[in-house]
Amino acid sequence: MDFYISDLHFGHANIIGLCKRPFKDIAEMNETLVANWNAAVGARDTVYVVGDLFYRSESDPEDILRRLKGKKYLILGNHDKDWIKLVDLSKYFEDVRDILTVNCGRGNATLCHFPMLFFEGKYHIYGHVHAREDFPHKATLRSMANAFNAGADVNGFRPVTFDELIRNNAAFNALGSR
Repeated sequence: MDFYISDLHFGHANIIGLCKRPFKDIAEMNETLVANWNAAVGARDTVYVVGDLFYRSESDPEDILRRLKGKKYLILGNHDKDWIKLVDLSKYFEDVRDILTVNCGRGNATLCHFPMLFFEGKYHIYGHVHAREDFPHKATLRSMANAFNAGADVNGFRPVTFDELIRNNAAFNALGSR
Protein backbone atom coordinates (compact mmCIF):
# COMPACT_ATOMS: atom_id res chain seq x y z
CA MET A 1 0.00 0.00 0.00
CA ASP A 2 1.15 3.57 -0.67
CA PHE A 3 1.09 6.35 1.91
CA TYR A 4 1.73 10.10 1.82
CA ILE A 5 2.90 12.54 4.50
CA SER A 6 4.71 15.86 4.73
CA ASP A 7 5.92 18.35 7.30
CA LEU A 8 6.52 15.96 10.18
CA HIS A 9 9.35 18.24 11.36
CA PHE A 10 10.92 15.72 13.69
CA GLY A 11 13.52 17.04 16.04
CA HIS A 12 13.08 20.65 17.08
CA ALA A 13 11.02 22.04 19.96
CA ASN A 14 10.17 25.34 18.23
CA ILE A 15 7.92 23.57 15.74
CA ILE A 16 5.38 22.76 18.46
CA GLY A 17 4.61 26.44 19.06
CA LEU A 18 5.13 27.59 15.48
CA CYS A 19 2.62 25.11 14.08
CA LYS A 20 0.37 24.86 17.14
CA ARG A 21 0.98 21.16 17.53
CA PRO A 22 -0.84 19.23 20.29
CA PHE A 23 2.27 17.92 22.03
CA LYS A 24 3.72 19.01 25.38
CA ASP A 25 7.37 18.75 24.22
CA ILE A 26 9.64 17.52 21.46
CA ALA A 27 10.13 14.07 23.00
CA GLU A 28 6.37 13.46 23.09
CA MET A 29 5.99 14.75 19.54
CA ASN A 30 8.80 12.58 18.15
CA GLU A 31 7.58 9.44 19.92
CA THR A 32 3.95 10.04 18.89
CA LEU A 33 4.93 10.63 15.25
CA VAL A 34 7.02 7.45 15.13
CA ALA A 35 4.24 5.42 16.78
CA ASN A 36 1.59 6.85 14.43
CA TRP A 37 3.78 6.12 11.40
CA ASN A 38 4.44 2.52 12.44
CA ALA A 39 0.79 1.89 13.35
CA ALA A 40 -0.24 2.82 9.79
CA VAL A 41 2.69 1.52 7.73
CA GLY A 42 3.88 -2.04 7.31
CA ALA A 43 7.35 -3.21 6.28
CA ARG A 44 6.30 -3.74 2.65
CA ASP A 45 4.36 -0.48 2.30
CA THR A 46 5.67 2.60 0.49
CA VAL A 47 5.71 6.04 2.07
CA TYR A 48 6.18 9.19 0.03
CA VAL A 49 7.51 11.87 2.35
CA VAL A 50 6.60 15.13 0.61
CA GLY A 51 9.24 17.24 2.33
CA ASP A 52 10.31 18.57 5.70
CA LEU A 53 10.86 15.30 7.50
CA PHE A 54 13.07 17.07 10.04
CA TYR A 55 13.28 20.68 11.17
CA ARG A 56 16.59 21.89 12.62
CA SER A 57 16.95 18.54 14.31
CA GLU A 58 18.51 18.69 17.74
CA SER A 59 18.98 14.93 17.75
CA ASP A 60 20.46 12.35 15.40
CA PRO A 61 18.09 11.94 12.41
CA GLU A 62 19.20 8.32 12.03
CA ASP A 63 17.77 7.49 15.45
CA ILE A 64 14.32 8.23 14.03
CA LEU A 65 14.90 7.06 10.44
CA ARG A 66 15.93 3.56 11.47
CA ARG A 67 12.66 3.18 13.43
CA LEU A 68 10.27 4.14 10.60
CA LYS A 69 8.71 1.19 8.73
CA GLY A 70 8.26 0.88 4.99
CA LYS A 71 10.05 1.76 1.79
CA LYS A 72 10.54 5.50 1.86
CA TYR A 73 10.83 8.08 -0.91
CA LEU A 74 11.87 11.60 0.06
CA ILE A 75 10.72 14.61 -1.92
CA LEU A 76 12.88 17.42 -0.61
CA GLY A 77 11.37 20.34 1.28
CA ASN A 78 12.79 23.65 2.39
CA HIS A 79 13.89 22.26 5.79
CA ASP A 80 15.60 19.15 4.44
CA LYS A 81 18.78 20.77 3.12
CA ASP A 82 20.76 20.60 6.37
CA TRP A 83 19.91 17.26 7.95
CA ILE A 84 20.36 15.29 4.70
CA LYS A 85 24.07 16.19 4.80
CA LEU A 86 24.39 14.18 8.03
CA VAL A 87 22.89 10.91 6.76
CA ASP A 88 23.67 8.28 4.16
CA LEU A 89 20.30 8.69 2.46
CA SER A 90 20.67 5.44 0.50
CA LYS A 91 20.34 3.50 3.79
CA TYR A 92 16.84 4.89 4.45
CA PHE A 93 15.31 5.99 1.14
CA GLU A 94 14.60 4.29 -2.17
CA ASP A 95 15.00 7.66 -3.90
CA VAL A 96 15.45 11.34 -3.02
CA ARG A 97 14.49 14.15 -5.38
CA ASP A 98 12.82 17.54 -5.66
CA ILE A 99 9.75 16.36 -7.56
CA LEU A 100 8.33 12.95 -8.39
CA THR A 101 5.40 11.72 -10.46
CA VAL A 102 3.84 8.43 -9.30
CA ASN A 103 0.74 6.41 -10.06
CA CYS A 104 -1.52 6.90 -7.03
CA GLY A 105 -4.01 4.24 -8.14
CA ARG A 106 -6.33 6.68 -9.91
CA GLY A 107 -3.83 8.20 -12.31
CA ASN A 108 -0.54 10.03 -12.05
CA ALA A 109 0.16 12.40 -9.18
CA THR A 110 2.97 14.93 -9.06
CA LEU A 111 4.56 15.11 -5.62
CA CYS A 112 6.34 18.33 -4.74
CA HIS A 113 6.81 19.93 -1.34
CA PHE A 114 5.69 23.28 -2.68
CA PRO A 115 2.15 23.74 -4.02
CA MET A 116 2.04 24.06 -7.80
CA LEU A 117 -0.56 25.56 -10.11
CA PHE A 118 0.51 23.37 -13.01
CA PHE A 119 1.65 19.77 -12.68
CA GLU A 120 2.09 16.57 -14.63
CA GLY A 121 -0.70 14.03 -14.29
CA LYS A 122 -4.17 14.24 -12.86
CA TYR A 123 -3.29 15.00 -9.23
CA HIS A 124 -0.89 17.08 -7.17
CA ILE A 125 0.20 16.16 -3.64
CA TYR A 126 2.05 18.89 -1.77
CA GLY A 127 3.13 20.03 1.69
CA HIS A 128 4.70 23.20 3.03
CA VAL A 129 1.53 25.09 4.02
CA HIS A 130 0.56 22.93 7.02
CA ALA A 131 -2.98 23.56 8.29
CA ARG A 132 -2.45 27.29 8.26
CA GLU A 133 -5.48 29.48 7.82
CA ASP A 134 -3.27 32.51 7.17
CA PHE A 135 -1.66 31.07 4.06
CA PRO A 136 -2.05 33.71 1.33
CA HIS A 137 -3.08 31.31 -1.43
CA LYS A 138 -5.39 29.03 0.53
CA ALA A 139 -8.45 29.92 -1.57
CA THR A 140 -6.60 29.00 -4.76
CA LEU A 141 -5.41 25.69 -3.33
CA ARG A 142 -8.85 24.83 -1.99
CA SER A 143 -10.35 25.52 -5.41
CA MET A 144 -8.04 22.95 -7.00
CA ALA A 145 -10.10 19.76 -6.78
CA ASN A 146 -7.17 17.52 -7.69
CA ALA A 147 -4.54 19.03 -5.36
CA PHE A 148 -4.10 17.61 -1.86
CA ASN A 149 -2.20 18.78 1.21
CA ALA A 150 -0.17 15.90 2.68
CA GLY A 151 0.72 17.95 5.78
CA ALA A 152 0.89 15.94 9.00
CA ASP A 153 -1.38 18.40 10.78
CA VAL A 154 -4.09 18.01 8.10
CA ASN A 155 -3.83 14.21 8.17
CA GLY A 156 -3.83 13.22 11.84
CA PHE A 157 -0.03 13.29 12.22
CA ARG A 158 0.41 10.01 10.35
CA PRO A 159 1.00 8.77 6.81
CA VAL A 160 -2.27 8.31 4.91
CA THR A 161 -3.47 6.50 1.81
CA PHE A 162 -4.60 8.44 -1.24
CA ASP A 163 -8.28 7.89 -0.32
CA GLU A 164 -7.62 9.15 3.22
CA LEU A 165 -5.78 12.13 1.77
CA ILE A 166 -8.86 13.03 -0.27
CA ARG A 167 -11.21 12.66 2.73
CA ASN A 168 -8.94 14.56 5.13
CA ASN A 169 -8.50 17.44 2.70
CA ALA A 170 -12.26 17.65 2.12
CA ALA A 171 -12.85 17.81 5.89
CA PHE A 172 -10.10 20.38 6.37
CA ASN A 173 -11.38 22.53 3.53
CA ALA A 174 -14.95 22.35 4.89
CA LEU A 175 -13.74 23.61 8.27
CA GLY A 176 -11.95 26.52 6.64
CA SER A 177 -14.95 27.60 4.62
CA ARG A 178 -17.16 28.21 7.66
